[in-house]
Amino acid sequence: MARSLVLSLTLAFLFVGMVSARDWNILNQFKGLKPTTTTSKKGVASLKGPNLNGYCESWRANVEVHNIRDFRVVPQECVWFVQQYMTSSQYDDDVERAVDAAILYLGKTCCEKKKCDGMDAWIFDIDDTLLSTIPYHKSDGSFGGEQLNTTKFEEWQSWGKAPAVPHMVKLFHEIRERGFKIFLVSSRKEYLRSATVENLIEAGYHSWSNLLLRGEEEEKKSVTQYKADVRTWLTSLGYRVWGVMGAQWNSFAGCPVPKRTFKLPNSIYYIA
Repeated sequence: MARSLVLSLTLAFLFVGMVSARDWNILNQFKGLKPTTTTSKKGVASLKGPNLNGYCESWRANVEVHNIRDFRVVPQECVWFVQQYMTSSQYDDDVERAVDAAILYLGKTCCEKKKCDGMDAWIFDIDDTLLSTIPYHKSDGSFGGEQLNTTKFEEWQSWGKAPAVPHMVKLFHEIRERGFKIFLVSSRKEYLRSATVENLIEAGYHSWSNLLLRGEEEEKKSVTQYKADVRTWLTSLGYRVWGVMGAQWNSFAGCPVPKRTFKLPNSIYYIA
C-alpha cells in the first residue's frame, strides 16, 4: 500500500513537471522580478530584464532564418536588444562571415576575368547590404519599435549620407574584379537615383553594370515580385545569375531562383 502511494505521488509529480515545462515561457519569468524600462528619444519604451536576452536572441534568430515573417514592428521588449545587436561588433563579425562565405563560393564558380564572356552576373540589394541605414535608426530612436516612416526614411536617403556596410566594399570589388557584371536591384524609388549614385560612389562603390530602382509601374508590385521580375529579365537576356545578396528575404523569393543567396542580418524591419 505504501509503495503504491509513493509510486502514485511520484507519477503525479512528474506529470505536473512535464505540464509546467511545456507551458514555460520566458516572458512568464518576470513574475517576482523587477525589470527596468528604458525610453528612447521617440518615447518608445523597451523592457529589460535578466531573462529577456535569450527570448530576444531567439526572436532575432527566427527572423533571420525566415520563421518569423511579416512583422510590422519589433516586439517592444526586444527593441533594446535589436539596437544593441545592430550596433555591436557581433553584427560586424556576422557580416564578415557572410562575406567570407561569398568569397569562398566565388572560387567555385567558372567565372574568372580571363574566361568570363560578360554574361556572368551578381545582384546586390542596397539598403543594409551595401549602404547602412543604422545612422537613420540611431537618429530616429525607435530601432523597429515603430513602423518605418517611409516619408522620413526617403528624406534621409535623399541626403546621400549612408555609410558602407562593414566589409561590403571589399566583397563588391572582389566580385567585380573577377569579371562578374554587378546589378544593383533596390526597392528605392526612381526619384532617389541621383542621391543613391552619389552616396554609393562616396561610400566606395563604382563600376556596376546597372542600377535598377522602382518606377511608377514597379511601385504597383510587391517588392518581392519586382525583384523576381528583374531576375527573370536578366535571365531572358542570357545572364547567369551566380549570386544574390541582400538583407531582406524579398531579395531571394520568387522565380527564377538564383544559384546562391547570401543573407545579411537585419531584424529592424521586414519588407515583403
